[in-house]
Amino acid sequence: MTTQDDRLDVIAVGAHPDDIEIACGGTLAKMVRQGYRVGIIDLTDGEPTPGSPGPEVRLAEADAATKVLGIHQRINLNLTNRRLFDNFENRVALAKEFRRWRPKLVIGFGAKTPMASPDHYQAMLITDAAIFYSRLTKWDEYFDGIPVHAVSRHLYFRLAFEPEVLPGESNHITVDIGETIDQKIESVLCYQTQFGQKPYIADRIRAAAIVSGTAAGVSAGEVFVAAKPFAVDDLVKTVMT
Repeated sequence: MTTQDDRLDVIAVGAHPDDIEIACGGTLAKMVRQGYRVGIIDLTDGEPTPGSPGPEVRLAEADAATKVLGIHQRINLNLTNRRLFDNFENRVALAKEFRRWRPKLVIGFGAKTPMASPDHYQAMLITDAAIFYSRLTKWDEYFDGIPVHAVSRHLYFRLAFEPEVLPGESNHITVDIGETIDQKIESVLCYQTQFGQKPYIADRIRAAAIVSGTAAGVSAGEVFVAAKPFAVDDLVKTVMT
């Protein structure tokens, strides 16, 4: 059982290794610098892909990226890439991890990614459901006796190459990643099997962060959406820091 000291403050959930780095690597690196315990859950190993010789290489790349960002715990659920679907078993598998690591905040996909992997949207559905399942009582037979856990906040991310805002969503938040944008790019470049033939990838990620940051008055940013509106206690501290 996870101890109090092992608990994670934040868990980011992606469909494949590299999703999280592209979407919110700068924010996670900043949280680590701020003293929070941060974890990543990849639902699949992302394989097969055209440029990779196999899962062991992709997972080694993920390990390198994890070290660059300073992530405390990275978990792969080993669900099936390209055939990832929202179903009961996958929801429970992820909910077990939320119960085990007891995060305050979960960050995950918030929309479809047209002309990219449909696994992304399925990951969103699985994450939404797992957050709900994590707090349900009277269901111990599915959770190996792991105590229930209520996630306090849920944010949606968008990939760096997607539109700046999520359509139909109004609760957008921009995180200043000016001091961690280089860390984010370095973590993405760990995935040479995916981006080794795309020399422009670093420029695209930096440009997207600059555009997002400029709109909010900072040098580089990552944009999130709150799944539900939430109240703040100190408005001045919230909007001025």
